[in-house]
Amino acid sequence: MVTGKGGTGKTTVAAALALALATGGKRTLLVEVENRQGIAQLFDVPPLPYAERRIAVPPRGGEVRALAVDAEEAFLEYLELFYRLGRAGRMLKRIGAVDFVTTIAPGLRDVLLTGKVKEAVTRVEQGHRVYHAVVLDAPPTGRVGRFLNVTAEVAGLAKVGPIKHQSEGVAAVLRSPTTAVHVVTLLEEMPVQETADAVAELRELQIPVGSIIVNQTCESVLSGARVTQTQLRRDLEALGLPTDRRTVAGLAAEARDHQARIRVQRRLRSELEQLGPPVLELPFLADGIDLSGLYVLMDALLEQGVHTA
Repeated sequence: MVTGKGGTGKTTVAAALALALATGGKRTLLVEVENRQGIAQLFDVPPLPYAERRIAVPPRGGEVRALAVDAEEAFLEYLELFYRLGRAGRMLKRIGAVDFVTTIAPGLRDVLLTGKVKEAVTRVEQGHRVYHAVVLDAPPTGRVGRFLNVTAEVAGLAKVGPIKHQSEGVAAVLRSPTTAVHVVTLLEEMPVQETADAVAELRELQIPVGSIIVNQTCESVLSGARVTQTQLRRDLEALGLPTDRRTVAGLAAEARDHQARIRVQRRLRSELEQLGPPVLELPFLADGIDLSGLYVLMDALLEQGVHTA
């Protein structure tokens, strides 16, 4: 599972992770649950239906399938599976009963969403798991704890029966060694603080934390350098560029600001390392994210051993 503060690139990282885990002839499923169709946009494919579709083949073999889980469709599937309602379940959809139920019982919505993920994780065909791994683009850090803590959410809804059985089955998978929650962050104050809060919350819920993934990192050529206006003027002269006082002073001020940001980033990275989980890094891609960019991030994750984190 991949979570992170909004804007840190968690969907991008989830996609790169799915590619990495599929490399070498494996099959992975990439799942989203927030009705944003972010996966389809990343892979430049049509909007995902409530069905598993192949969306990519990693360079070294394998297959990535994707699924956009819709709470309403999951509810109808649930009614058919446990109560054999069939057409009656579809009638519930037409009269708006499904929306009503998932609105008055939001915990049930999360059980349905995570239940579909759990079904994919545990699905077996011909004695083998269908997927080597399932990657969930989970809600952001501010909501991920409640989303994953399905047992508590439905405690007041059902003491026995299929709903209770479903929530307990999901909770067992979430807290098992087969699960890891990766937290995506940036080297900025607020994302790092939310990462620390998320790691603490997940540990309290006894949900395994896999790694902290620092996104959009870039190396600084000015790190540790002593920047003076005299040296800047000489370098500008050598390049045939303007050397007036205003230009040189402005560049020197920008260099100092940049070095200050680098010092802050180093401090924040140290804070992340003290949280305990492995800290991985993904590079900043100046040309933006497309399929080739996802493969760059995939390689970076593989080089750092994300499959073992």
